[in-house]
Amino acid sequence: MSLHTRQSHFLGTKLRALRKRNGLTLEELSARCSQQDREKAPSVSYLSMIESGKRVPSPEVLALLSQLFQRDASWFLDNNPETEVTVSDQRSGGATAVPLEPAFLFSKELLQAAIPELLAQTGTTGRQFAHLLIRSYQEMSRNDFPDLERAAEQVGQRRFPLGVEDLMALCKHHGLKLHWFERKPVLARDNDRELHSMVRSFYEAPHTIYLNRELESDPARLKFDLASHLAHKVLHGGDGLKATHATGGEMGGSPDGSSPISGMSPQDVLHAWRDFECSFFAGALLCPKVPFRRFLTRESYRVEAGEKIDLTPAAVMRRMTKVSPYPYWHFFDAYPPGYLRAVYRGNGIPLPWGNMAQVTDPCPNWAVFRMLDAKSGPDRGSQISVLRDGDRSLLYCCHSRRTKDMAGNPHVLSVGVDLVPALRSHTPETDSLVAEITAECTRHRGQGRIPPAATDAIRAVARVLNIAWIEDALSRPARVICPRSTFCPRENHCNGVTISNAQEITDVREEILKAAKRKK
Repeated sequence: MSLHTRQSHFLGTKLRALRKRNGLTLEELSARCSQQDREKAPSVSYLSMIESGKRVPSPEVLALLSQLFQRDASWFLDNNPETEVTVSDQRSGGATAVPLEPAFLFSKELLQAAIPELLAQTGTTGRQFAHLLIRSYQEMSRNDFPDLERAAEQVGQRRFPLGVEDLMALCKHHGLKLHWFERKPVLARDNDRELHSMVRSFYEAPHTIYLNRELESDPARLKFDLASHLAHKVLHGGDGLKATHATGGEMGGSPDGSSPISGMSPQDVLHAWRDFECSFFAGALLCPKVPFRRFLTRESYRVEAGEKIDLTPAAVMRRMTKVSPYPYWHFFDAYPPGYLRAVYRGNGIPLPWGNMAQVTDPCPNWAVFRMLDAKSGPDRGSQISVLRDGDRSLLYCCHSRRTKDMAGNPHVLSVGVDLVPALRSHTPETDSLVAEITAECTRHRGQGRIPPAATDAIRAVARVLNIAWIEDALSRPARVICPRSTFCPRENHCNGVTISNAQEITDVREEILKAAKRKK
């Protein structure tokens, strides 16, 4: 392998970044090269292969590209992955993208070999990984699944609200039979912790829904289970390839007694995808977009309003992230000691923990974490948070609620919005207002009252968005939060924070470099 070839791993990424930043299509870039040298100019297909890492340009083509972009050829070959790409705001939805370069290390064949090894070494089940993939797809799609919306609207005719009898009538209309069984919660073990688990309901092909008698006293959960199983009949013909509805456990469902496997089976993906489809359909059936948006408008987006019409807090929170005209939402469903069973990040907010395994250093100032840890006090509340992400200060507001699942396990539901886009549409002083809030929190050891000018702006935004709990949060101090407490931005770190060995190594490296510079 030549030196030129060995040093070209990130060349494609850099070329693509330069081309896009200059607003050129592949066709236009090829034409520009032809203007320089018609004989040596690469074709559109050849340029595409260079960018995807499938081809390495000859020295002549590399010289042509260097001349065109006024870059030294060595810049393309320095193996520095920094591409200077101008990307859209990460808060526009989902997790931060990972550059899959160099391309030969991210080929389909290598990923098929590497993913099972990753799952085996991290103790991640195929089911969990499949749910993570679907969650990322949901976030990148901004929760927009019009086919599922239309299917639910055709079944429910946009009637709102639907009662238990309405759901049972719809099931009967679609040829489904209901069978009741009795089963109490049992103590189960899941990843070295004990919790209560309960089978709520399941679908038995071709047309029977089995329901736990405990649901009779819980109409909100009963409606959701009926709607979800009805979705399986409507979307999949009732073939029975649908996971059981059970309470307890991490993302992907309840404990099933299986050990982590070194791979992901087709059934893992099928069940995870169908879980998502049926859950989304159920939300759209119970909360059709137009009438539910009107309902939220009347109720100023208060989650408690769902109790009036037998909707679970989770159903209300998750559905409002979809029907609201404001797109910058997030949602967490957290179980102790630090597992996120459900996540949606349409605003790209960093995760406070991983949802496949508990991390060792969760930031204790996230509202969802504080409420999980609290043994007493209010079971609901709103919080404005300044999140320090590198050099940026981000601003969020969330409403969180401590509750119990059907088996009696405590968990916290939290829904929130990114305030910055709304503030930007209201005032050109957004950056300075966020900086003032950050400074006030910093002066008071991580939490502080929001300054008057920022309070006025946020109150105005809350009224424009018609979200009452944003205005509620103004009566409480704002808090500084961070993605991980190891990198706590507070002057006095939160209790229990230990600096990682990796951080120590970085510090030592910097000290050595500074000492070397002083000697010169």
